[in-house]
Amino acid sequence: MNIDPGKAHSTEMRGTHRTALVTGASRGLGASIAIELATRGISVALNYFEQKAKASQVSQLIREQGGRAEIFQADIRYETETARMVEKIQQWSGPIDIAVFNATGPQPTLSIDEQTWEAHLRQLEYFVKSPLVLTKLLIPGMKARRFGRIIQIGSEVVELGNPRFAHYVAAKAAQLGLTRSWARELADTGITVNLVAPGWIPTERHLDSSQDDIRLYLETLPMKHMGTPKDVANAVAFLAGEDASFITGQKISVNGGNTLA
Repeated sequence: MNIDPGKAHSTEMRGTHRTALVTGASRGLGASIAIELATRGISVALNYFEQKAKASQVSQLIREQGGRAEIFQADIRYETETARMVEKIQQWSGPIDIAVFNATGPQPTLSIDEQTWEAHLRQLEYFVKSPLVLTKLLIPGMKARRFGRIIQIGSEVVELGNPRFAHYVAAKAAQLGLTRSWARELADTGITVNLVAPGWIPTERHLDSSQDDIRLYLETLPMKHMGTPKDVANAVAFLAGEDASFITGQKISVNGGNTLA
């Protein structure tokens, strides 16, 4: 993906520099989101937990193609690490204007008999606790500047109710609830809060998926083809921009119409 300065209908072209934090940005959707935001002239802080080499590759790609990016390590489930990361980002690029909560962990399939409260808590740490930790750190500055974009990466599973996945589905549903509640609470502060809900978007995480799995999924899709990480990144970039200033509390499904019914 090339970063074309001529394409950038960015906040920088409108005279305002913006900085975005993308969590879980070393690969997959997070990497594509970071790259797309950089094409809009936004400085991008790429958060990673373990995959430093991959995060560095994404950052280097952005810089080689004319964007501005840096990597920052933290397990964003923990307050101290996250606060330290935010401080380093602000030293690097100033206030964080856009936060994209994309980080996730292992997503095992578990029957009801196999599920435990601990399995649910592990998912809630990624999709409820970590957004809460980061949001509490970021909103004071966003309120003071009267500008902020909080964008959560959710999932179509909330509508589909995938079997053997209740721990993940429940946590993603809670994430959507956070989005809506925060949007109302922050609506008069200049901060918008929205959620992008992808369908099955093939990334590195799905390398072991079988052709039968893909075929069965495609049978449910009105558009009859798989989406791409850039489809998700485009939706995030729109919500991050000035043109989405009157949109808040919304869930935008990027899944080829899979949850129309």
